Amino acid sequence: MFHWLEKNPFFFSVAVFVVISFAGLIEIVPNFAEASRPLVGMKPRTVLQLAGKNVYVKDNCMSCHSQLIRPFKSETDRYGDYSLSGEYAYDRPFLWGSKRTGPDLHRIGNYRTTDWHENHMFNPSEIVPGSIMPAYKHQFTNLADIETAYAEAVTVKNVFNTPYADDLIGTRAGWDAYKPKVLAEAKAIADNMKNKDVKDAVANGEVPEIVAIIAYLNSLK
Repeated sequence: MFHWLEKNPFFFSVAVFVVISFAGLIEIVPNFAEASRPLVGMKPRTVLQLAGKNVYVKDNCMSCHSQLIRPFKSETDRYGDYSLSGEYAYDRPFLWGSKRTGPDLHRIGNYRTTDWHENHMFNPSEIVPGSIMPAYKHQFTNLADIETAYAEAVTVKNVFNTPYADDLIGTRAGWDAYKPKVLAEAKAIADNMKNKDVKDAVANGEVPEIVAIIAYLNSLK
């Protein structure tokens, strides 16, 4: 058979291609699978952070911001450690983005504070002179859809076996029992904000979008 292949260049080339491709897959696929697993100690986002992620998507933040730091010195010097596949294991969908009108946000939780985000979202150009980012004042009055975020968490727990706590169960009673945890997390953020209307809303059991998106941005580390 091998003599036959040697006498037929086309089939010999095809055979070589198949063998090399198969060997390449055997070498590469396991590495990809290993790299895509969650990092050790990594936890899925909280319900409040998921609600903030949904605000981030709704307001189309990924049109101007990426969440993917490439392994180039120019990027790691500015944004921090380059992104690893395992960091996105619990993200659905991925928000890598493809354009940087504004800076990459994948490590923003390491160097920006709740107070900074509050002022920046209310009036970007006042905090960053020359910024073309629009103001997102509506986030201070619009309420985040926490129940949808809760349903999302329940779904990925049940369907994708995402390691949420056992008390996150997909029933109305489950939400009623879980809601105080969301409000406690929201209060911890609102306590570090200056806007009185936001503080009052959280105290009354409501979560403005600005609180949710700050929770999400603070989780990006």
